[in-house]
Amino acid sequence: MITNEDNMELMARYEDNYFDLAIVDPPYGIDAGKMTMGRGSRNDTGKNKKKNWDNEKPKEPYWNELFRVSKNQIVWGANYFTDFLPPSMGWVYWDKLKGVNDFSDGELAFTSFNRALRHYNKRVIDKTVDRNRVHPTQKPVALYEFLLMNYAKEGDKILDTHLGSGSIAIACHNLGFDLTACELDADYYNAAMKRINEHKQQKRLF
Repeated sequence: MITNEDNMELMARYEDNYFDLAIVDPPYGIDAGKMTMGRGSRNDTGKNKKKNWDNEKPKEPYWNELFRVSKNQIVWGANYFTDFLPPSMGWVYWDKLKGVNDFSDGELAFTSFNRALRHYNKRVIDKTVDRNRVHPTQKPVALYEFLLMNYAKEGDKILDTHLGSGSIAIACHNLGFDLTACELDADYYNAAMKRINEHKQQKRLF
């Protein structure tokens, strides 16, 4: 189930430890909408130019709820949230291989799993990320598939509190995971749902 609502309202409806794994990519609070992301122009375009989706990172109540409703967590941009996250050895490093459209060499994700740090890279650049970009910080579907294949078990219930582009929903659909997710911004929600539904239709055709 994917809804257009505030994540605090969504999580409030669920009992403790309802979700097996939360995979989230919250706003980092760095005003990413004002950055070029290596593209030579502002990252947001058209009707999204005035959005301030990344001007503030989630506060303590969000983290309390996230850890309440989920047994395990993977958090992108975790280097911005160290004051809310416990120590962990199981971080993930996404190596972007210095792609021409990236402004940094990689990104870090916290995981609650007691295992060695993992390094992910994709030798073949996923060109669809930019061609079908519906959110400024859109991540590849393959990246979410990697997380699900390595950190989720068959039958796990997955939570995403910041749907964004919907990449995680496509990955969950491809691998057969049950996803509950929400997106507060109506424009991003509608764009993500269009992308997800188009992907599902293509899968049915082939």
